Amino acid sequence: MSKKITAAITAVGGYVPEDKLTNFDLEKMVDTNDEWIRTRTGISERRILRGEGKATSDMVVPAVRQLCEKRGISPEEIDCLIVGTVTPDMVFPSTANIACDKLGAKNAWGFDVSAACSGFLYSLTQGAALIESGRYKKVVVCGADKMSAIVDYTDRATCIIFGDGAGAVLLEPNEEGYGIQDSILRSDGSGSNYLHMKAGGSLKPASIETVMAKEHFAYQEGQAVFKFAVKGMADVSAELLERNKLTGDDIAWLVPHQANLRIIDATASRMGLPKEKVMINIEKYGNTTAGTIPLCLWEWESRLNKGDNIVLAAFGGGFTWGATLVKWAYTV
Repeated sequence: MSKKITAAITAVGGYVPEDKLTNFDLEKMVDTNDEWIRTRTGISERRILRGEGKATSDMVVPAVRQLCEKRGISPEEIDCLIVGTVTPDMVFPSTANIACDKLGAKNAWGFDVSAACSGFLYSLTQGAALIESGRYKKVVVCGADKMSAIVDYTDRATCIIFGDGAGAVLLEPNEEGYGIQDSILRSDGSGSNYLHMKAGGSLKPASIETVMAKEHFAYQEGQAVFKFAVKGMADVSAELLERNKLTGDDIAWLVPHQANLRIIDATASRMGLPKEKVMINIEKYGNTTAGTIPLCLWEWESRLNKGDNIVLAAFGGGFTWGATLVKWAYTV
């Protein structure tokens, strides 16, 4: 009898642009200040992808390339690339398709997943299913967003929050029980009123009027989103532990979406986790949307040990949210 195949994370890669946009820089652009931003979000600076012709795929490529180098494989060995993003290079073809070409991943197929800040978790569940099917051996899952492309830097409610970045993981088959153990994913389309981009889709195609009205930027009603996010992320993380008969004591790390420090604290508290078990880098990168969770794994990789139970949790526009339980497969 063959053993059950699970999808194990076997390598991690990440990329953040060099250019920093600090709170002090934003003070010169909008009516805000460093203390106000830090006390409400936990953010001190964020990275911005600058340069003519630079797009989300230009962050995906170095993240995936780094991952391949760590694992000692060629991009040609990748079977599939899944990119979670709400800032694709263009409406079509997919950013995954473009990135595969730039990488030289000639044998891979790929697609994008649009689930806002939950994009990486949604993509990870898809990637795990491909591995578990037995048909694919190397699936790369990437969360990447160039949020600076859809942020209005005259809107102090949103411009303080977002940054650019990408993180990626390699999934491979495992028969020892390591890897993705369980996921609970949720969505509620009624939340679209509170966090969305008004124009640019088939409902409201781009026009002179939509551009002049600044309807191609991210729109957010902060208080409403905050309330939903605190409850959604905390509830689903607690449900995941209960379903797998685990407590906070069994969890080595919580890897939360880096949206807001208060949301992160509320989720950790609900799970019974002390702050030292929570990955937090929001102060450096801000909210990179689908990029936050894999960027945390990238930064903490050297502190992860084989067999560690890790919970990934996210909440995003749409609304979308979820939590995933991972048993870490390797020690660096």
